[in-house]
Amino acid sequence: MDPRIREHAETIVDHSIDLSAGENVVIDAHPQAEDLVVALHELVADREAHPLVVQNRAGKRFQRAFLRNHDGDFELPAHEMALYEEMDAYVAIRGSDNVTETADVDPETTAAYGTATQPLLNERLSKTWCLTQYPTASHAQLAQMSTEAYENFVWDAVAKDWEAVRDHQAQLVDILDGADEVRIRSGETTDVTMSIAGNPPLNDYGENNLPGGEVFTAPVPDSVDGEVLFDMPLYHQGREVTDVYLRFEDGDVVDHDAAKNEALLTEVLDTDEGASRLGELGIGMNRDVDRFTYNMLFDEKMGDTVHMAVGRAYEDTVGEDNERNESAVHVDMIVDMSEDSEIVVDGEQIQTDGTFVFEE
Repeated sequence: MDPRIREHAETIVDHSIDLSAGENVVIDAHPQAEDLVVALHELVADREAHPLVVQNRAGKRFQRAFLRNHDGDFELPAHEMALYEEMDAYVAIRGSDNVTETADVDPETTAAYGTATQPLLNERLSKTWCLTQYPTASHAQLAQMSTEAYENFVWDAVAKDWEAVRDHQAQLVDILDGADEVRIRSGETTDVTMSIAGNPPLNDYGENNLPGGEVFTAPVPDSVDGEVLFDMPLYHQGREVTDVYLRFEDGDVVDHDAAKNEALLTEVLDTDEGASRLGELGIGMNRDVDRFTYNMLFDEKMGDTVHMAVGRAYEDTVGEDNERNESAVHVDMIVDMSEDSEIVVDGEQIQTDGTFVFEE
C-alpha cells in the first residue's frame, strides 16, 4: 500500500474527525477507494471505535438503475435515517470508475430524490463529518492528468500543515467577522453585492473538507443584487455546465443562462424556493491547488477564486437571529478572480487580482 494512503487515513482520523474510543463511524466509499478504507479500519481499531462501510457515493451503477427505474415518488428511507442517527462520525470518500455514470438520469428525478432525502443529509451534517477524495483513474482523466500525476496532486493537497493553514486563513476571517456588505467584481461580467451581517465566517482547514483551504459564510438571503458570470465550468449530475450566468434582484435569481446544459441549470434553480437564492459565499485560499480539475472539492479551494452556491446554507454559517436559506440542493460555482477583479468589504478593498491585503 502506498504510504501516502496511510497518511491520508491518519489525517482523517486524527485531524478531521478526531475519533474517540467507543464511537460509531460510518465510512461511505466507492469500491475504488478500498485501500483507504482498509487503512481507516486499521486506525479505527487502534482507537477502539466501531466502523461500518456503506457504498452510497455518487457515480455508482446501482444508483443509476434505481433512479432510472423509479416512478419519482420517493419516500424517506427510515432504515437509512436510523443508521445516521446512531453514528457519531461520517466519512465520505469520493471516487469513481465513471464520473458520468448518472448523466442519463432525468434531472427532475434527481431533484425529487434530493428533496425526499434531504432529512438524511441534514442528519449527516449534524454529526462530525469529513468529505475527502481518493485518486482514481476516472477523476485523473476528467482532470486531463495521468493517474500518477493525479495521485500526486491529491495527496500533496491533503498532506499539509493544517494548523498553519488555519493561522493564515484566520486573517481573512478577522476581516469578514462583523462585516456587513461584500462586493465581488470581475471584469465586465461580474458585479454583485450581498450582506453577511450577523453571519459568522468559517475557517476551513481540513476538517469537514479534506483538502480544506477556504473561508466561507452565508449571505443574508434577500440581500444579493447584481450579476455573476461563473467562468469556470462545473460537473453536476454527471454533466458539464459551462459559463453559468445569474442575475439577482432582492436575493432571487431573476435571469439565468449557460453555454452548455442550461436545462440542467434550470432544473437546479427550480428544485424548490431556496434553490434560486445564494446559500454560500466562499473565498478560495489554497494555492497548492494550482489547477482546475473538474472536482469541486478541490476547485473551490483554489487561490484567486471565489465560489458561490445556490441553495442550502450551512447551519454554522448563519447567525441565530438571521434567516437560513433552506433547499434540497447546494450547487457551488466558481469565478476566476486572478485578473481585473476585486473583493470589497464595507468599502475597503481586501483583495485585488487574487492577492489579499495581508499578502502584499
